[in-house]
Amino acid sequence: MTTAATELLRDTDHAWAVVDVETSGFDPANCRVLSVAALTLDPAGRPEQRFHTLVDAGVDPGPVHVHGLTREKLAGAPRFEQVAPDLLGLLEGRVLVAHNAAFDHRFLAAEADRAGMKLPVERRLCTLALSRRLGLAVPDHKLDTLAAYWGVPRQRAHDALEDVEVLARVFTHSLLLATRLDLPLPVVDCAGKGENVAGDRATTPRCPWRNPGPLRPGGPLVQGMRVAVTGATTTPRARLVAELVAAGLDVGRSVNRLTSVLVTNDPHHRTRKAERARALGIPVIDEATLRQLLSDVRPGDPVTRRTAAPRRRVAAAPRGPLHGRRVLVIGGTHAQAAEVRAAIAAQGGSAAINFTATVTDVILMAGGETDRRLARIRESGLPVHTGAAALGIPLPAPAAETAATAVTDSDLAEYVGRHRSDAIGAGVPVMVRGQVIDLPEAGAWTVNAAWRADALADGTEVDVVAFLVDADERVIADEDFVFYNNPVSDHGAVSLSVDGDSEQSIRIDLSQVDEHHTKIVVAAALAGDATFGDLGAITLAVDGDLVTAATATLDAATTERTLLLAEIYRRDDVWRLRVIGQGYDDGLAGLAVRYGVDVAEA
Repeated sequence: MTTAATELLRDTDHAWAVVDVETSGFDPANCRVLSVAALTLDPAGRPEQRFHTLVDAGVDPGPVHVHGLTREKLAGAPRFEQVAPDLLGLLEGRVLVAHNAAFDHRFLAAEADRAGMKLPVERRLCTLALSRRLGLAVPDHKLDTLAAYWGVPRQRAHDALEDVEVLARVFTHSLLLATRLDLPLPVVDCAGKGENVAGDRATTPRCPWRNPGPLRPGGPLVQGMRVAVTGATTTPRARLVAELVAAGLDVGRSVNRLTSVLVTNDPHHRTRKAERARALGIPVIDEATLRQLLSDVRPGDPVTRRTAAPRRRVAAAPRGPLHGRRVLVIGGTHAQAAEVRAAIAAQGGSAAINFTATVTDVILMAGGETDRRLARIRESGLPVHTGAAALGIPLPAPAAETAATAVTDSDLAEYVGRHRSDAIGAGVPVMVRGQVIDLPEAGAWTVNAAWRADALADGTEVDVVAFLVDADERVIADEDFVFYNNPVSDHGAVSLSVDGDSEQSIRIDLSQVDEHHTKIVVAAALAGDATFGDLGAITLAVDGDLVTAATATLDAATTERTLLLAEIYRRDDVWRLRVIGQGYDDGLAGLAVRYGVDVAEA
């Protein structure tokens, strides 16, 4: 790093700790850390102290083909509680930095809790979110891809120590670019929204057996029956759940119309599950009866994997005159800017809402001269278009005649606007309201929603939520409503990640969506009296592990306080994506009621 770059970063408010964990699985309530590495950085991103150790948690190491950590390699390694004092001492008072930081933070917090300690981390930064906020011209945001983008050598993936070394260099490059672009960093409070990871929210794998219905009086348990448990149990809850799953039963976190039986040692206890079971006529048994029934669980019918219909080819959109350009609109009223962004999309371009690395052009309308980003834009040497028409688009109101200033510092120009070719979103559909495409075959998709980075300066709060619904567009269970108080659905099919103050993500694992759910609706809601006209445009990127399926910009809302963003739904055994952009003037509670959520219990 040059001296000038170090000086630029020296005044940042944070000290950093870059971390990486390798684990035996994905659920911190049931899986364990097998390897952990940490590298502390000063505010300018310079390395300070390193830490790395294997951890023998005494469990099945899980996906050895991914992390390479066999029982033999872990044998003799220290337990987490033995290394915790040194590790937690390094992390104390620092911002935890990781690639998918929520994952690493939750695992470290769970391990610290098991050791009778508290993870001394109050804030974290996700480098995935930072990469998306910077708008880097990359096909995906995997660590390998970002390392190649920044020219960082990479040898052994899923090695905690090397991952930390590589990520630290990627992070320093990203940190410098964010500073040059004057983009706020996506540092989030670890006790904020979407952080509810209590043990009773641990998920179990999707059951491979079809639900045969309720337990008949005097009848046996059958594989696929959905079992709920409430109240104190003689067997520790985690062990009991593991036994039920091993027997082929489907363990649910709530009681609903699909529940086959409720297990409780106090049938008169007035828990929510017990009350609902009585209301729905669901059989109730005690733990001793469950033990007897577990000795003879009858075979079930396997859930048949439906053969997907052939995917329809989506015709490539004609390459309009703005193909390959990413245009930032500054100034004008909300309605005027929305009109211009729609025209950009109609001509094959992509509309930006933040000044990022891939912006190629700026349209400056009336009032934009006072925008704080304009100085950085001029410094970058990007073309600033003004007048009665810009880029062939008639502007709704006269714009100030302001010419772009010549580049005087190539430092910023090195990063901004350099990807003016088809590298910008090459082959990625830019969708408009109401448009539908078939999703490529992939196990999981993430709907990333983002808005202008400084839009929440007045304290407005945005909540991105999701509803798993059936053919009647109603939720089946409480956990089908994914929001900040319930950040993961049953079986982990849908989960919420809050990665910063201007981006939130809904991850959808289609392999874990059960056959009763036909659609996942993703929406956003504003707290208080704020409207989406106040917030401005929202951009969507629907990302798979290997490809971005589509992007969209939604900014037609005005007085609405809730906005349907997109839906992923099953049609003829093919998963499809629809961009919606429909809003309502009522709040989140009203939206939840539309989908059948009992808001008194949510």
